[in-house]
Amino acid sequence: MPQETLDDLRQDCADLRRRLAQSEAERDAVLAQQTAITDVLQVINSSSGNVTLVFDALVDKALSLCEAAFGGLLRFDGECFHRAALRNLPTPLAERNRPLRPAPGMALDRLVRGEEIVHIPDIVNDTAYELRYASRVAMVELGGARSAVWIPLRRSDELLGAFVAYRQEVRPFSEWQIGLLQTFAAQAVVAMENARLLDELRARTEEAAAWNRRLEERVVLQFTELERTRQLKRFLPPQLAELIIARGDEAALKPHRRDIVVVFCDLRGFTAFAETAEPEALLELLKQYHAAVGPEVAASEGTVGHFAGDGIMVYFNDPLPCDDPAGRGARMAVAMRDAVARLQSTWRAEGHEIGFGVGIAQGYATLGEIGFADRTDYTAVGTVCNLAARLCAEAKDGQILISPRVAATVRKTTPLEAIGQVCLKGLSRPVAVHNIVATQPAPAVLVEPRPAVIRVRRGARPRSATPDRPAPSGALPQEQSAAGTHSSLRELVHLWN
Repeated sequence: MPQETLDDLRQDCADLRRRLAQSEAERDAVLAQQTAITDVLQVINSSSGNVTLVFDALVDKALSLCEAAFGGLLRFDGECFHRAALRNLPTPLAERNRPLRPAPGMALDRLVRGEEIVHIPDIVNDTAYELRYASRVAMVELGGARSAVWIPLRRSDELLGAFVAYRQEVRPFSEWQIGLLQTFAAQAVVAMENARLLDELRARTEEAAAWNRRLEERVVLQFTELERTRQLKRFLPPQLAELIIARGDEAALKPHRRDIVVVFCDLRGFTAFAETAEPEALLELLKQYHAAVGPEVAASEGTVGHFAGDGIMVYFNDPLPCDDPAGRGARMAVAMRDAVARLQSTWRAEGHEIGFGVGIAQGYATLGEIGFADRTDYTAVGTVCNLAARLCAEAKDGQILISPRVAATVRKTTPLEAIGQVCLKGLSRPVAVHNIVATQPAPAVLVEPRPAVIRVRRGARPRSATPDRPAPSGALPQEQSAAGTHSSLRELVHLWN
């Protein structure tokens, strides 16, 4: 075979070996890239939003595959770049750990302005170094950098950071290596976005959990308040129970003095009925009676201070002050009388002669909690209570007897009948008593009082009596002086008999 032909064959074999070696190198590089990407993806999947782990893995793989001496990832906050993950940084440069503000014309500034790649084959020949920019001079003279490439980290048009790699010899990065850095930069963006979304999810989860905790606390609190209100309402007037819950303390239960209107009512002939009636019939009648008068108390926003059998005590202007307490009490009494009148026809048909009477008085009383550890009541103590009870005991069927002070307040809106001066048990002077005779508001028409003095019949049942603030000298018994109040307190406490 001619020598020339042999030389050609040898050249061809050498070319083939060279191309084979090149192909094998490219194959190994691609495999290494794929392996690196796979490793990074595994880190991303297992990082649980910890971008530091992802950044470390990306920088390690990128610098190794691109044969860079040092470099890393920087994060951008809109004004400055901050170190996120750096590898192999020369000590003099590592000590200069401070935010990097992009200087005009510098590589980072070019990324901010929108460039996709900044590749400088030899930094020494770069304009920034020739102009002796401090950061560029430090990179060369302290870090030994010669070739460098900067790749932006972008989400849509938003710059998140930069991937930077340096070589300490003049050896530009190949297109393949730059493409590899872009791939790693994209993975860094994915990791950052995943971390952002995970942080948002965690924040929303924590917020939802906080809302749930607050909701549970509110439910428990509301349940506790409802239970407490229910317990309080078993022993206290509803208005007082709600006031205590609203204020969060029991200051309203402490003894205090207030001008109130007291309404006593009970049934006439109930005692005689109770002596002969079966217990079931007795309870049924009371049930009907309470069902008739109870809604009137609620409608007038009165406070039930006490009830026992057919006797009920209601007062106004405590625990919550109200407008026109005397008018409220009078209107409630009239409504009660009308409600009971509707029942009386049924009772009469059953052979029960039962009537209904009311007494109303106004004056000062001391109100507060009384009782013992396991059972307390909220009640009023004062002469005004005794006066209302005595008026109730004196009232005949259908009568609503009121004290002079109540009469003076309601006389312009409620027709009244003057009963006259009545001597009531427990009170030292007669009381000018009036009866409410109509339910329709109209100008008062007062009948001349009878001169005779009416005395309380023996056996009448007063309901309760306790001290009251009396009025100036010359006034009626419920308005006497303070000295009379204390005397009445000693004489009249608990006069139920």
